[in-house]
Amino acid sequence: MFTLTNLLRPHILGITPYSSARDEYTGKEGVFLDANENPLGSATPEGDYNRYPDPHQWAIKQKLAPIKGVRPEQIFLGNGSDEPIDLLVRATCTPGKDNILIMPPTYGMYEVSANINDVALIKVPLTPAFQVDTDAVLKAINANTKLIWLCSPNNPSGNLLQEEAIRTILEAADHSLVIVDEAYIDFADTPSWTNQLDQYPNLVVLQTFSKAWGLAALRLGMCFASEELIGIMNKIKPPYNISAPTQTLALEALDREAEKDEMVTTILTERTNLAEILRSLPFVQVIHPSDANFLLVQFEDAKQTFEYLIEQQVIVRDRSKVKLCDGCLRISIGTRAENERFVDTLRQMPRSSQAHVSGADASLGTGEDATKPEFVSTP
Repeated sequence: MFTLTNLLRPHILGITPYSSARDEYTGKEGVFLDANENPLGSATPEGDYNRYPDPHQWAIKQKLAPIKGVRPEQIFLGNGSDEPIDLLVRATCTPGKDNILIMPPTYGMYEVSANINDVALIKVPLTPAFQVDTDAVLKAINANTKLIWLCSPNNPSGNLLQEEAIRTILEAADHSLVIVDEAYIDFADTPSWTNQLDQYPNLVVLQTFSKAWGLAALRLGMCFASEELIGIMNKIKPPYNISAPTQTLALEALDREAEKDEMVTTILTERTNLAEILRSLPFVQVIHPSDANFLLVQFEDAKQTFEYLIEQQVIVRDRSKVKLCDGCLRISIGTRAENERFVDTLRQMPRSSQAHVSGADASLGTGEDATKPEFVSTP
């Protein structure tokens, strides 16, 4: 049976959190002489920012909760998703003792955060089809595995991970937190795992305002979990981790959810159009299936293609050195004009004598030709 207190580092339970002025008095009216703020205001035309913001962002959580189908107490808001990623590691993992499990290729901050906190990694690569190797994962989990990271839709491959695999791991790893990172979930035709929070006390779901909401500059991430775990994260976070301008703009965005949905529809249309055009190009070898706002594409000569695009100031991401992504570039879906410029630039790229494949043979599928996986375990 999952018990959160058994998972936490022992000293975390006894920590007394910092008590800010806005924790001690949560009212909006009064003469505020408690926080050593500047009473004369701020000199910015955008607003009056001389007072500290709500340290727990309750207005956002109350508006966000019905949209996500959760309770406000099940929400943690962080400085991007990177903040809850780091807090989860720090709350649970003792350096030199515990470990986290990741499934490359995946989002790089899971490993970076583990390294910063001096926590061991267990790496169990995805299959060549970018799906969970469930048997290998279950064999790799040990008594000191505190966190298991699943990115779905996955970055950089773009595909959803199979629901059955995630559920199997949730049920088997009853002494670990299982984190499903859903940064790209709005682009996928599937329900969020947030609707399973009450069924699985060890489930954590990450989302973000950076992708579908179009607010990457705000650096606002969402973490959904049990009320008990959210309480621990609030206990160890910095006191004012989300700025007042960010909170204001996020509240305004939540009133325009329909606009977000329209943007998602437009991006999905552009994704389909771009995939079909790329499929016709003779130097494109594999277009991996995507449930996100990008495509992972294998080129005949990824290095040459990437360098030429950079020279033409068309910026994509070179993922060719990432496991299972040999020869692949990751292409974010842009506007129609941006996508057309990208394709036109590709068509104009000078090529040496290369054995081109026929465009009709270019895969719009699983990418089974990728590097074979291997099991890597770090004690």
